[in-house]
Amino acid sequence: MAPIPTVKQVNLDQFMGDWYVIACIPTFIEKGVHNGIESYALAADGSIKTTFTFNQGSFNGELKRYQPTGFVVPNTGNAVWGMQFVWPIKAEYRIAYLDEAYQTTIIARNARDYVWLMSRQAAMSDQAYQGYVEQIKAMGYDISKLVRIPHQLKN
Repeated sequence: MAPIPTVKQVNLDQFMGDWYVIACIPTFIEKGVHNGIESYALAADGSIKTTFTFNQGSFNGELKRYQPTGFVVPNTGNAVWGMQFVWPIKAEYRIAYLDEAYQTTIIARNARDYVWLMSRQAAMSDQAYQGYVEQIKAMGYDISKLVRIPHQLKN
């Protein structure tokens, strides 16, 4: 399949911060995720310090934390990263969708094996969610593998 297009330009400062994982085709570490939050912070060397936290298996499950490092691929408008969990492997991370307000994003991979729908808010309406699912499907993903991530909303 053709490469998944990315957004033209990402303002890294605006992209940094917390993103709630609303849905994903889960990697092996993401099976059973509850309260999944991906946080980004720009490091002085230009890399992106990433912290992925979640409860395993239930809202009260064991708190897990992974801290990969992101590296922006040059000449991609900051929209393609290599995400490194283990040296020297850098997994492809393509910002395929990002709304103008930097409130919702879709992270994709050309292999179409994993995808992440993330939002600045923990809750998303069913109507909005279905619209994003259709976008993910149009990218060539098997949406039957997509898992909506439960979040325990605080009052």
